[in-house]
Amino acid sequence: MNSLTIEYPAEVLWALQQEPEEFAAEARLLLALKLYETGKLSTGLAAQVAGVPRVTFFYLLGQHGLSPFGETPEELEEDAANAQ
Repeated sequence: MNSLTIEYPAEVLWALQQEPEEFAAEARLLLALKLYETGKLSTGLAAQVAGVPRVTFFYLLGQHGLSPFGETPEELEEDAANAQ
């Protein structure tokens, strides 16, 4: 597996009140969420980037207001209304 190193000031950890491992896990998750949100990665690949199982990634999508279907709830409602 490939890796990515990001330099950041120590003050970031203080500002977020996080340990380095906590910050790294959150950064991985946020990167994965954004790559999924912009349509660049599937849920499976994004889950791998986040370092979590795919089912957990589905849950995390909901926690961050994103749909695992690639559409917003409003778009799904509109599609359902148009289908009737």
